Amino acid sequence: MQYLAHFLSFLKYEKRYSDHTVTAYEKDLDQFILFGSEMVEDFCLIEVDHHLIRQWVISLMDQGITATSVKRKLSTLRSLYKFLLREGVMKKNPTELVMVPKTGKKLPQFVQEKEMDQLLDTSFFADDFSGRRDKAVVALFYGTGMRLSELKGIRMADLHWSDKVVKVVGKRNKERLIPYPSEIKDDLVNYIELRNELFGVGNSYLFVTDKGEQIYDKLLYRIVRKYLSLVTTLEKRSPHVLRHSYATHLLNRGADLNAIKELLGHASLAATQVYTHTTFEKLKKIYNQAHPRA
Repeated sequence: MQYLAHFLSFLKYEKRYSDHTVTAYEKDLDQFILFGSEMVEDFCLIEVDHHLIRQWVISLMDQGITATSVKRKLSTLRSLYKFLLREGVMKKNPTELVMVPKTGKKLPQFVQEKEMDQLLDTSFFADDFSGRRDKAVVALFYGTGMRLSELKGIRMADLHWSDKVVKVVGKRNKERLIPYPSEIKDDLVNYIELRNELFGVGNSYLFVTDKGEQIYDKLLYRIVRKYLSLVTTLEKRSPHVLRHSYATHLLNRGADLNAIKELLGHASLAATQVYTHTTFEKLKKIYNQAHPRA
């Protein structure tokens, strides 16, 4: 459909969303179009009313899809109709009359400080290329709180050795500088020396595979999961858990919430405030264990 193609181009070139995000939008919309085509003869996106959208939401919930996922899919549809409204293709947004499913708040999971110390301060990592690279990956994730896409995209020129900061490109291509702990410099130097010895300096990306090519998402997930499995029983053991751990540990040690927001690259403080719930839950647990009247 031409309207869908125009909308996806708008997301990619004007909103500057990542390819991954645009693909997610496209999948959600394809799912809605398939549903609409099954429900309505000669289905057309610009003739949709709120009754059909509500039926879709109910159908998704009946399939056991979580409220969070349904909410995201509805948000995708809402964005499409806002775009069509702005373009003058439609006169009203049919999603406005559809209620958003309520979602329960999930606190972010994080690894305990002592578990991260155990992982990074002992000999879990081999002294070969993979071991040096993996330790640098885990240490940098935990030491900076950066996203997977940000770490994957780091180039050699993005490391500012004298200031101990690294430049990353975050969401919507926004650049920011993140400081990293002194000990990470040693991990990076050990890795880079062997990396250059094996593969030369032709590849500008910092992290590479065992064949010298740019590292990819699945390998980063495998690296983090492998080593976190050695020290924690958390169900989730992903790069994002290390990001949560970074933010939670900073907050527990007295860091300012606004400073954490900037370090994480959050667009608003609301996204960062979830970590205050985590620390509050910790305080409640301590209270219940220690107070004689608790």
